[in-house]
Amino acid sequence: MADLKIVTDPVDAAEEAGLRYVTDEQPGYTRRKRGSSFVYYDTEGKLIRDESRLLRIRRLAIPPAYTDVWICPSPNGHIQATGRDDRGRKQYRYHERWRAVRDENKYDRMVIFGNALPKMRCRVQADLNLPGLPRNKVLATVVQLLERTFIRIGNEEYAKENKSFGLTTMRNHHVEIKGSQLRFRFRGKSGVRQEVDLDDRRIAKIVRKLQELPGQELFQYLDEEGQLQDVTSQDVNAYLREITGEDFTAKDFRTWAGTVLMALALNAQEGFKTKKQAKTNVRDAITAVSKILGNTPAVCRKCYVHPAVLESYLDGNLIEGLKRKTEEGIQENLDNLRSDEIAVLRFLKRRLDEKSV
Repeated sequence: MADLKIVTDPVDAAEEAGLRYVTDEQPGYTRRKRGSSFVYYDTEGKLIRDESRLLRIRRLAIPPAYTDVWICPSPNGHIQATGRDDRGRKQYRYHERWRAVRDENKYDRMVIFGNALPKMRCRVQADLNLPGLPRNKVLATVVQLLERTFIRIGNEEYAKENKSFGLTTMRNHHVEIKGSQLRFRFRGKSGVRQEVDLDDRRIAKIVRKLQELPGQELFQYLDEEGQLQDVTSQDVNAYLREITGEDFTAKDFRTWAGTVLMALALNAQEGFKTKKQAKTNVRDAITAVSKILGNTPAVCRKCYVHPAVLESYLDGNLIEGLKRKTEEGIQENLDNLRSDEIAVLRFLKRRLDEKSV
């Protein structure tokens, strides 16, 4: 298999999609309210009357509630429009080709992520054994919880504005510990109440010590000067880059987990004789996986499951391939990967090879 490179730079992604990289700091079209509808002005402040340009703008489906709307003058800009929603947050409308390239790269990187998991897990286990509560030990604890619980990483904006939480924004009262048992209870994304259990004596011991630190934040560490520092999602992503040498993020764990769980869920389904039954099986599998990840089925399918897994199943190939590759055993340097992960990784490598031919 040819060497893979994670394409994270938006400039590179735009070039790969055959588009121009643009920003909304460049001159663009503007939108103004007129009566019950909108009118649009070009970069020189002239009213746009040309029907072809107006049609392109309308097809962007920019919500009426958006303010400070900027529209790219070129149909080949990687960003087609930006605006502020009713909470003042900037929202983007990307070119569909740019989104396709980003999605393809996101899923292709799962091969690199799967290959990196053994090294990553070894380092995390070593850092969990560090004395005290230094940065790397606490970050390793968060990574371990990402893998074991599938809880989102979280960010301060959501915690402050929506009172919804992820791992890095957890408060002490969000987790209850009894012996080796941890129970996380919190308000997750979209206001959904989450309850997640984990049985892990070492993690329970570390989290109990974290709860004893001053302050409300659950995940804090002691820096080299003995000062407490809150853990952020940026800290976790930086740690992942340090221990792997790749530009992974916390979200990659959920995409990997969603892909492996979906392969297992489909493998557990009975075979199908009709396309209708196949679609029903896929729907049931997605529903099951979405409950584990704490997503809606639509978000689970769109954001956290490699499309090749679904495509292969609908072609009648995934179940047999998954079983056969599991039975082959470990022939590569893949220590610290489960047999189901090895099977999925080999499957994704094969699909990537086929795509690159």
